[in-house]
Amino acid sequence: MVRIKEWVEKLEVPSEPGLTSTQLMLTNHDLRPVEPERREWKWFNFVAFWIADSLNINTWMISSSMIVDGLSWWQAWLCVWVGYFIAACFVCLTGRIGAVYHISFPVVCRSTFGVWGSFWPVFNRAAMAVIWYGVQGYIGGQCVTLMLRAIWPSYNNLPNSIAASSGVTTRDFVSFFLFWLFSLPALWFPVHKIRHLFTVKAIYSPIAAIAFFAWSISRANGIGPIVHQPHIVHGSALAWAVVKAIMSCLGNFATLIVNDPDFSRFARKPKDALWSQLLTIPLGFGITSFIGIIASSSSAVIFGGEMVWNPLDLLGKFLDGASSAERFGIFVISTGFALAQLGTNISANSVSAGTDMTALLPRFLTIRRGSYICAAIGLAMCPWNLVSSSNSFTTYLSAYSIFLSSIAGPMICDYYIVRKGYLRIKDLYTARKGSAYRHVYGFSWQAYTSYLSGILVNIVGFAGAVGRKVPVGAQYIYNINYFSGFVVSAVMYYALTRFFPIPATSPTWSEVDEDVDSLSVAYGQEVDQYDAPDPVKSDHLDYGTLSDPKGPKSGSSAVV
Repeated sequence: MVRIKEWVEKLEVPSEPGLTSTQLMLTNHDLRPVEPERREWKWFNFVAFWIADSLNINTWMISSSMIVDGLSWWQAWLCVWVGYFIAACFVCLTGRIGAVYHISFPVVCRSTFGVWGSFWPVFNRAAMAVIWYGVQGYIGGQCVTLMLRAIWPSYNNLPNSIAASSGVTTRDFVSFFLFWLFSLPALWFPVHKIRHLFTVKAIYSPIAAIAFFAWSISRANGIGPIVHQPHIVHGSALAWAVVKAIMSCLGNFATLIVNDPDFSRFARKPKDALWSQLLTIPLGFGITSFIGIIASSSSAVIFGGEMVWNPLDLLGKFLDGASSAERFGIFVISTGFALAQLGTNISANSVSAGTDMTALLPRFLTIRRGSYICAAIGLAMCPWNLVSSSNSFTTYLSAYSIFLSSIAGPMICDYYIVRKGYLRIKDLYTARKGSAYRHVYGFSWQAYTSYLSGILVNIVGFAGAVGRKVPVGAQYIYNINYFSGFVVSAVMYYALTRFFPIPATSPTWSEVDEDVDSLSVAYGQEVDQYDAPDPVKSDHLDYGTLSDPKGPKSGSSAVV
């Protein structure tokens, strides 16, 4: 037992002296507000981040699916701009919380769901990130296959020694493993340093995508038939196709919307995370979608009417009978796609999973450790089974991510409407009686009721999305799934907090720029920013509001 205890102590993350066992479940260095020295993300780092993130296979395929559903190319492209602009607005709303208070999504969640109640939303997000890490990694392996085929054409005929029942060939497994292996070094770097990877990707991947775009048009001797193809749906069917297209864009961003504070907390100042994201997201995703639409359109001419929507499949067809110069070009382009997948997997999955796991077990996990656990599970889960054998499973994952809108709804309503930008940072790291975010035994029943309401409004339509027969009314509600989940959960949260007020709110807009250099959360050692009243003697509903005559400590400044 002594030996086991020694090993457990070695695995523990360094922590502030004087913390209780309960506090060790709520804080470590990666969960604390980011100190000024690590706030290194400037506006151009966010621009590079989103340019890099927009260049991935999923973005390409979403715009293509809109045309398959009957929209013309310009209608699909217009939906892309509208959908991603709305997504950008949501991203900026959640991102500002991190940029002002320098805290990550799991800590932001505590103000809404309670210090213990935040665990479910965080676990929900972590599980999604881990599964998608494996799936996106497998797609990255397909990029590696193209790279190796471009160098050694015989790689395409690599002998298969894996049983057919496993769902993967030796070639595809080797490619996936190589992508997984070369991704590991990128997980080592802290989040405030990983911005350099996104800068490299934001330069190289767009060049590769533009080269692919130009090459496709050149081989087709024009831009293909799609630009001349009218929409094939009309009336209400056209309207619902537009709505579905916009919701596809929001669905693609469902996870990124809630976890933007994981990155925005490293912003040098709040403005660096505002305009850069609001403008770059629709611009980057709009251009990527346009390239995807035109390249796929060109494929119909190049291959005699066969429309190829997947860019990796299109590159694979280019390899057939390619010259050495063409193989080199395909190697360069597929390397750009592989780099794009790597960046997307880090931004949307590994960092998010690492941050969330840190919040679930802060005594033993850091973002780095959590990211490597995410990678290990992503390998062990055999993601090729999810991609190749069950399209309904990936549909399920995509649809399930929509339920994250029921997390975003209460979060945004809580910060902007109920609390009006006012957070007591120290109370986010304590569960003692009288703390602002303890609520009822650490759970906010208002937030959970709102969360479940947002899920229930979409649950029947969700069943229809994964193959069940459901009433047409439920399908219509689910067609606006992100909005319905977000609006219902946000309105319910506002109504409940009006009738059953929560502590630590403000009557006026009151974001407070915290001095986190000397922040201590150990009981009895901290200098309280506010004098916490006796929870028995004080009026619970007035506790911690800015109407308290003590107010914010002197020296605090509102962030503009």
